Amino acid sequence: MATTSMAGLQYTLNRILLMIPTFLLVMIIIFLLVRLLPGDPAIAIAGDKASDADIAAIRERLGLNAPLWTQFWLFLTNTLQGDLGRSILLRAPVTEVILARLPTTIFLTLYAVTLSILIAGPLAFVAALNRGKWQDNLIRAVFQVGLSMPVFYIGLLLLTFLAAQLRMFPVGGYGETFLDRAYHLFLPAVTVALYTSAILMRNLRSAIIEVLDAEYVQFARAKGLPPRLILGRHVLKNALVSTVTLLGLSIGQLMSGTLVTETVFAVPGVGRMMLEAIFARDYPLIQGLTLTFAVLVSLVFLMTDIFQSWLDPRMRLS
Repeated sequence: MATTSMAGLQYTLNRILLMIPTFLLVMIIIFLLVRLLPGDPAIAIAGDKASDADIAAIRERLGLNAPLWTQFWLFLTNTLQGDLGRSILLRAPVTEVILARLPTTIFLTLYAVTLSILIAGPLAFVAALNRGKWQDNLIRAVFQVGLSMPVFYIGLLLLTFLAAQLRMFPVGGYGETFLDRAYHLFLPAVTVALYTSAILMRNLRSAIIEVLDAEYVQFARAKGLPPRLILGRHVLKNALVSTVTLLGLSIGQLMSGTLVTETVFAVPGVGRMMLEAIFARDYPLIQGLTLTFAVLVSLVFLMTDIFQSWLDPRMRLS
Protein backbone atom coordinates (compact mmCIF):
# COMPACT_ATOMS: atom_id res chain seq x y z
CA MET A 1 0.00 0.00 0.00
CA ALA A 2 2.83 2.40 0.92
CA THR A 3 4.65 1.59 -2.32
CA THR A 4 1.51 2.25 -4.32
CA SER A 5 0.91 5.58 -2.54
CA MET A 6 4.48 6.73 -3.14
CA ALA A 7 4.22 5.70 -6.78
CA GLY A 8 1.01 7.69 -7.13
CA LEU A 9 2.58 10.77 -5.51
CA GLN A 10 5.67 10.52 -7.70
CA TYR A 11 3.49 10.12 -10.78
CA THR A 12 1.52 13.27 -9.89
CA LEU A 13 4.68 15.31 -9.22
CA ASN A 14 6.19 14.19 -12.53
CA ARG A 15 3.06 15.25 -14.38
CA ILE A 16 3.14 18.66 -12.66
CA LEU A 17 6.82 19.17 -13.55
CA LEU A 18 6.10 18.29 -17.17
CA MET A 19 3.61 21.17 -17.28
CA ILE A 20 6.41 23.76 -16.84
CA PRO A 21 8.08 23.28 -20.27
CA THR A 22 4.61 22.88 -21.76
CA PHE A 23 3.56 26.31 -20.48
CA LEU A 24 6.80 27.86 -21.76
CA LEU A 25 6.28 26.39 -25.22
CA VAL A 26 2.65 27.54 -25.19
CA MET A 27 3.70 31.09 -24.31
CA ILE A 28 6.19 31.15 -27.21
CA ILE A 29 3.57 29.88 -29.65
CA ILE A 30 0.94 32.32 -28.38
CA PHE A 31 3.33 35.25 -28.66
CA LEU A 32 4.36 34.41 -32.23
CA LEU A 33 0.87 33.58 -33.50
CA VAL A 34 -0.57 36.83 -32.18
CA ARG A 35 2.16 38.76 -34.01
CA LEU A 36 1.25 36.95 -37.24
CA LEU A 37 -2.32 38.25 -37.17
CA PRO A 38 -3.00 40.60 -40.10
CA GLY A 39 -3.48 44.27 -39.33
CA ASP A 40 -1.86 46.80 -37.06
CA PRO A 41 -3.31 47.20 -33.54
CA ALA A 42 -2.03 50.79 -33.42
CA ILE A 43 -4.14 51.66 -36.48
CA ALA A 44 -7.13 49.83 -34.99
CA ILE A 45 -6.84 51.91 -31.81
CA ALA A 46 -6.15 55.25 -33.45
CA GLY A 47 -8.69 54.87 -36.24
CA ASP A 48 -8.39 55.24 -40.00
CA LYS A 49 -8.26 59.05 -39.83
CA ALA A 50 -5.36 59.20 -37.38
CA SER A 51 -2.08 60.78 -38.41
CA ASP A 52 1.19 58.92 -38.74
CA ALA A 53 2.47 60.67 -35.62
CA ASP A 54 -0.49 59.44 -33.57
CA ILE A 55 0.00 55.88 -34.82
CA ALA A 56 3.73 56.03 -34.08
CA ALA A 57 3.03 57.31 -30.56
CA ILE A 58 0.63 54.43 -29.90
CA ARG A 59 3.13 51.90 -31.20
CA GLU A 60 5.79 53.38 -28.93
CA ARG A 61 3.46 53.30 -25.92
CA LEU A 62 2.54 49.66 -26.53
CA GLY A 63 6.15 48.64 -27.11
CA LEU A 64 5.45 47.41 -30.65
CA ASN A 65 8.60 49.07 -31.98
CA ALA A 66 10.90 46.96 -29.80
CA PRO A 67 12.52 43.77 -31.17
CA LEU A 68 10.49 40.57 -30.89
CA TRP A 69 12.77 39.01 -28.31
CA THR A 70 12.46 42.14 -26.14
CA GLN A 71 8.68 42.05 -26.44
CA PHE A 72 8.63 38.34 -25.55
CA TRP A 73 10.89 38.79 -22.52
CA LEU A 74 8.63 41.56 -21.27
CA PHE A 75 5.58 39.35 -21.90
CA LEU A 76 7.20 36.42 -20.06
CA THR A 77 8.35 38.35 -17.00
CA ASN A 78 5.07 40.23 -16.65
CA THR A 79 3.06 37.00 -16.98
CA LEU A 80 5.08 35.27 -14.28
CA GLN A 81 4.26 38.24 -12.02
CA GLY A 82 0.54 37.90 -12.80
CA ASP A 83 0.47 40.97 -15.04
CA LEU A 84 -1.07 40.14 -18.43
CA GLY A 85 -1.04 43.74 -19.59
CA ARG A 86 -3.84 46.17 -20.29
CA SER A 87 -6.61 45.49 -22.80
CA ILE A 88 -6.53 47.80 -25.79
CA LEU A 89 -10.22 47.20 -26.50
CA LEU A 90 -11.66 47.49 -22.99
CA ARG A 91 -8.97 49.81 -21.53
CA ALA A 92 -8.73 47.71 -18.38
CA PRO A 93 -6.24 45.19 -16.93
CA VAL A 94 -6.46 41.91 -18.82
CA THR A 95 -6.41 39.87 -15.61
CA GLU A 96 -9.46 41.68 -14.23
CA VAL A 97 -11.34 41.39 -17.54
CA ILE A 98 -10.70 37.64 -17.81
CA LEU A 99 -11.57 36.92 -14.17
CA ALA A 100 -14.86 38.77 -14.63
CA ARG A 101 -15.99 36.50 -17.49
CA LEU A 102 -14.15 33.26 -16.77
CA PRO A 103 -16.74 31.88 -14.29
CA THR A 104 -19.37 31.99 -17.04
CA THR A 105 -17.30 29.83 -19.39
CA ILE A 106 -16.32 27.40 -16.62
CA PHE A 107 -19.97 27.06 -15.54
CA LEU A 108 -21.05 26.42 -19.14
CA THR A 109 -18.29 23.84 -19.66
CA LEU A 110 -19.06 21.93 -16.45
CA TYR A 111 -22.77 22.11 -17.26
CA ALA A 112 -22.19 20.61 -20.72
CA VAL A 113 -19.86 17.92 -19.34
CA THR A 114 -22.43 16.92 -16.70
CA LEU A 115 -25.18 16.63 -19.31
CA SER A 116 -22.87 14.64 -21.59
CA ILE A 117 -22.12 12.11 -18.84
CA LEU A 118 -25.79 11.82 -17.85
CA ILE A 119 -26.75 11.19 -21.48
CA ALA A 120 -23.88 8.97 -22.61
CA GLY A 121 -23.43 6.80 -19.50
CA PRO A 122 -26.86 5.11 -19.20
CA LEU A 123 -27.36 4.81 -22.96
CA ALA A 124 -23.92 3.25 -23.41
CA PHE A 125 -24.82 0.56 -20.86
CA VAL A 126 -28.20 -0.06 -22.51
CA ALA A 127 -26.57 -0.35 -25.94
CA ALA A 128 -23.74 -2.60 -24.71
CA LEU A 129 -26.01 -4.96 -22.75
CA ASN A 130 -28.32 -5.23 -25.78
CA ARG A 131 -25.69 -5.29 -28.51
CA GLY A 132 -27.03 -6.26 -31.88
CA LYS A 133 -30.64 -5.75 -30.79
CA TRP A 134 -33.02 -2.98 -31.77
CA GLN A 135 -32.16 -0.90 -28.68
CA ASP A 136 -28.48 -0.89 -29.62
CA ASN A 137 -29.17 -0.07 -33.27
CA LEU A 138 -31.59 2.74 -32.39
CA ILE A 139 -29.23 4.41 -29.91
CA ARG A 140 -26.28 4.26 -32.30
CA ALA A 141 -28.40 5.60 -35.19
CA VAL A 142 -29.64 8.57 -33.16
CA PHE A 143 -26.15 9.47 -31.96
CA GLN A 144 -24.76 9.08 -35.46
CA VAL A 145 -27.09 11.89 -36.54
CA GLY A 146 -25.73 14.03 -33.71
CA LEU A 147 -22.15 13.38 -34.82
CA SER A 148 -22.89 14.34 -38.42
CA MET A 149 -24.32 17.79 -37.55
CA PRO A 150 -22.03 20.77 -36.79
CA VAL A 151 -22.29 22.20 -33.28
CA PHE A 152 -23.22 25.68 -34.46
CA TYR A 153 -26.04 24.23 -36.63
CA ILE A 154 -27.49 22.33 -33.66
CA GLY A 155 -27.31 25.53 -31.66
CA LEU A 156 -29.13 27.51 -34.32
CA LEU A 157 -31.88 24.88 -34.53
CA LEU A 158 -32.42 24.86 -30.77
CA LEU A 159 -32.27 28.64 -30.67
CA THR A 160 -34.82 28.98 -33.47
CA PHE A 161 -37.42 26.48 -32.30
CA LEU A 162 -37.13 26.27 -28.50
CA ALA A 163 -36.16 29.90 -27.79
CA ALA A 164 -37.48 32.09 -30.62
CA GLN A 165 -40.67 30.21 -31.60
CA LEU A 166 -41.78 28.20 -28.56
CA ARG A 167 -40.23 30.65 -26.06
CA MET A 168 -39.36 27.83 -23.68
CA PHE A 169 -35.88 29.21 -23.01
CA PRO A 170 -34.26 32.66 -23.19
CA VAL A 171 -32.47 33.66 -26.38
CA GLY A 172 -29.32 34.70 -24.50
CA GLY A 173 -27.95 35.97 -21.22
CA TYR A 174 -26.42 34.42 -18.12
CA GLY A 175 -28.75 34.97 -15.19
CA GLU A 176 -28.07 35.86 -11.56
CA THR A 177 -28.74 32.90 -9.24
CA PHE A 178 -27.52 29.31 -9.76
CA LEU A 179 -30.92 28.05 -10.96
CA ASP A 180 -31.37 31.10 -13.16
CA ARG A 181 -27.98 30.49 -14.77
CA ALA A 182 -28.78 26.82 -15.27
CA TYR A 183 -31.98 27.88 -17.03
CA HIS A 184 -30.31 30.51 -19.23
CA LEU A 185 -27.41 28.24 -20.21
CA PHE A 186 -29.45 25.09 -20.78
CA LEU A 187 -29.63 25.44 -24.56
CA PRO A 188 -25.92 26.20 -25.10
CA ALA A 189 -25.00 23.38 -22.71
CA VAL A 190 -27.29 20.92 -24.51
CA THR A 191 -25.88 22.04 -27.85
CA VAL A 192 -22.38 21.07 -26.82
CA ALA A 193 -23.48 18.03 -24.81
CA LEU A 194 -25.29 16.38 -27.73
CA TYR A 195 -22.13 16.20 -29.79
CA THR A 196 -19.85 15.28 -26.89
CA SER A 197 -22.18 12.61 -25.52
CA ALA A 198 -22.28 10.93 -28.93
CA ILE A 199 -18.49 10.51 -28.88
CA LEU A 200 -18.46 9.33 -25.25
CA MET A 201 -21.33 6.88 -25.81
CA ARG A 202 -19.63 5.16 -28.74
CA ASN A 203 -16.36 4.83 -26.82
CA LEU A 204 -17.93 3.65 -23.57
CA ARG A 205 -20.17 1.16 -25.38
CA SER A 206 -17.18 -0.42 -27.12
CA ALA A 207 -15.20 -0.51 -23.86
CA ILE A 208 -18.07 -2.16 -21.96
CA ILE A 209 -18.49 -4.82 -24.64
CA GLU A 210 -14.76 -5.52 -24.58
CA VAL A 211 -14.73 -5.90 -20.80
CA LEU A 212 -17.87 -8.07 -20.81
CA ASP A 213 -16.07 -10.53 -23.09
CA ALA A 214 -12.96 -10.63 -20.87
CA GLU A 215 -12.03 -13.87 -19.14
CA TYR A 216 -12.17 -12.47 -15.58
CA VAL A 217 -15.75 -11.31 -16.15
CA GLN A 218 -16.69 -14.73 -17.49
CA PHE A 219 -15.05 -16.27 -14.41
CA ALA A 220 -17.02 -13.94 -12.12
CA ARG A 221 -20.23 -15.06 -13.80
CA ALA A 222 -19.23 -18.70 -13.42
CA LYS A 223 -18.78 -18.13 -9.66
CA GLY A 224 -22.37 -16.96 -9.50
CA LEU A 225 -21.75 -13.32 -8.61
CA PRO A 226 -24.81 -11.07 -9.02
CA PRO A 227 -24.93 -9.13 -12.33
CA ARG A 228 -25.02 -5.78 -10.50
CA LEU A 229 -21.86 -6.65 -8.59
CA ILE A 230 -20.12 -7.74 -11.78
CA LEU A 231 -21.07 -4.53 -13.58
CA GLY A 232 -20.10 -2.28 -10.69
CA ARG A 233 -16.89 -3.95 -9.51
CA HIS A 234 -15.41 -5.40 -12.69
CA VAL A 235 -17.00 -3.88 -15.78
CA LEU A 236 -17.51 -0.20 -15.01
CA LYS A 237 -14.10 0.59 -13.49
CA ASN A 238 -12.16 -1.12 -16.28
CA ALA A 239 -14.35 0.25 -19.06
CA LEU A 240 -13.90 3.82 -17.82
CA VAL A 241 -10.12 3.87 -18.36
CA SER A 242 -10.25 4.80 -22.05
CA THR A 243 -13.43 6.86 -21.67
CA VAL A 244 -11.85 9.07 -18.99
CA THR A 245 -9.05 9.94 -21.41
CA LEU A 246 -11.59 10.78 -24.10
CA LEU A 247 -13.60 12.83 -21.59
CA GLY A 248 -10.50 14.88 -20.72
CA LEU A 249 -9.88 15.57 -24.40
CA SER A 250 -13.56 16.48 -24.83
CA ILE A 251 -13.39 18.98 -21.95
CA GLY A 252 -10.40 20.61 -23.61
CA GLN A 253 -12.32 20.84 -26.88
CA LEU A 254 -15.36 22.22 -25.05
CA MET A 255 -13.32 25.05 -23.56
CA SER A 256 -11.78 25.99 -26.88
CA GLY A 257 -15.13 25.56 -28.63
CA THR A 258 -16.96 28.01 -26.39
CA LEU A 259 -16.07 30.74 -28.90
CA VAL A 260 -18.75 29.47 -31.30
CA THR A 261 -21.32 28.48 -28.67
CA GLU A 262 -21.09 31.70 -26.68
CA THR A 263 -21.31 33.75 -29.87
CA VAL A 264 -24.45 31.94 -31.11
CA PHE A 265 -26.25 32.23 -27.75
CA ALA A 266 -24.83 35.65 -26.75
CA VAL A 267 -23.26 34.24 -23.58
CA PRO A 268 -20.91 36.75 -21.87
CA GLY A 269 -17.96 34.39 -21.48
CA VAL A 270 -14.29 34.43 -22.42
CA GLY A 271 -14.96 32.55 -25.67
CA ARG A 272 -17.06 35.39 -27.02
CA MET A 273 -14.51 37.86 -25.68
CA MET A 274 -11.78 36.10 -27.66
CA LEU A 275 -13.65 36.75 -30.92
CA GLU A 276 -14.06 40.42 -30.03
CA ALA A 277 -10.36 40.69 -29.14
CA ILE A 278 -9.29 39.13 -32.46
CA PHE A 279 -11.35 41.59 -34.49
CA ALA A 280 -9.95 44.49 -32.43
CA ARG A 281 -6.32 43.26 -32.75
CA ASP A 282 -6.10 43.42 -28.97
CA TYR A 283 -2.70 41.75 -28.48
CA PRO A 284 -2.65 41.71 -24.65
CA LEU A 285 -6.20 40.37 -24.38
CA ILE A 286 -5.65 37.68 -27.03
CA GLN A 287 -2.46 36.57 -25.32
CA GLY A 288 -4.11 36.52 -21.91
CA LEU A 289 -7.17 34.60 -23.10
CA THR A 290 -5.14 32.03 -25.04
CA LEU A 291 -2.84 31.51 -22.07
CA THR A 292 -5.87 31.11 -19.81
CA PHE A 293 -7.33 28.43 -22.08
CA ALA A 294 -3.97 26.66 -22.21
CA VAL A 295 -3.68 26.62 -18.40
CA LEU A 296 -7.23 25.34 -17.94
CA VAL A 297 -6.80 22.61 -20.55
CA SER A 298 -3.48 21.55 -19.00
CA LEU A 299 -5.10 21.31 -15.57
CA VAL A 300 -7.91 19.21 -17.03
CA PHE A 301 -5.39 16.85 -18.61
CA LEU A 302 -3.52 16.64 -15.30
CA MET A 303 -6.67 15.69 -13.40
CA THR A 304 -7.56 13.22 -16.15
CA ASP A 305 -4.18 11.48 -15.85
CA ILE A 306 -4.44 11.35 -12.05
CA PHE A 307 -7.95 9.88 -12.17
CA GLN A 308 -6.93 7.43 -14.87
CA SER A 309 -3.96 6.29 -12.77
CA TRP A 310 -6.40 5.67 -9.90
CA LEU A 311 -8.53 3.49 -12.18
CA ASP A 312 -5.50 1.63 -13.53
CA PRO A 313 -2.63 1.48 -10.94
CA ARG A 314 -0.29 0.05 -13.58
CA MET A 315 0.07 3.56 -15.03
CA ARG A 316 1.61 5.09 -11.90
CA LEU A 317 3.71 2.01 -11.11
CA SER A 318 5.26 2.13 -14.57
